[in-house]
Amino acid sequence: AAMSRRRLQQLVDSLGRSARHFNKSEVECLIKLFNTLVADSNNRFATVGFDRNVFRDTLHSAFGMTDDVLMDRVFRAFDKDNDSCISVVEWVEGLSVFLRGTMEERIKYCFEVYDLNGDGYISREEMFQMLKNSLLKQPSEEDPDEGIKDLVDIALKKMDYDHDGKLSFMDFEKAVRDENLLLEAFGPCLPDLK
Repeated sequence: AAMSRRRLQQLVDSLGRSARHFNKSEVECLIKLFNTLVADSNNRFATVGFDRNVFRDTLHSAFGMTDDVLMDRVFRAFDKDNDSCISVVEWVEGLSVFLRGTMEERIKYCFEVYDLNGDGYISREEMFQMLKNSLLKQPSEEDPDEGIKDLVDIALKKMDYDHDGKLSFMDFEKAVRDENLLLEAFGPCLPDLK
């Protein structure tokens, strides 16, 4: 069911305001892309949006993401109302930050992705989980988990300003502002420059 012209215009206008990193014609293109993805997917959410699988396929094909844990977390960061479905508004607003977000927005977004249990902290265990997934397995004698534990220790040393053994948003933000490369310290969750 194609959107009526008027409905599309209203959507473009309101998203043009809320997804402020896109101009109106870009918003319109993203809405069309969204409708195409929904139409192709014929999933049970087709009336409102698309599900995790369609979203993951898109992350994979468009942005080269491969890490399951992180793709799952990116899905949750986009899915603001937690209904397991990405609506057109969540899609365009999510991409606005994902593709063009300010440093501030990207810091918030990455923190949200890395805070696996949503408790407002990135714990040692969460870092371990993500690094274990995103690092290439090296065929070596030692226990690979040891190397990851070392990395977690290094990350904490560098980023845990209040020394409580976990990263609060303030820790994370300060670390990234001091050293931008730390933005994706625990795995790629933003598109690469292409």
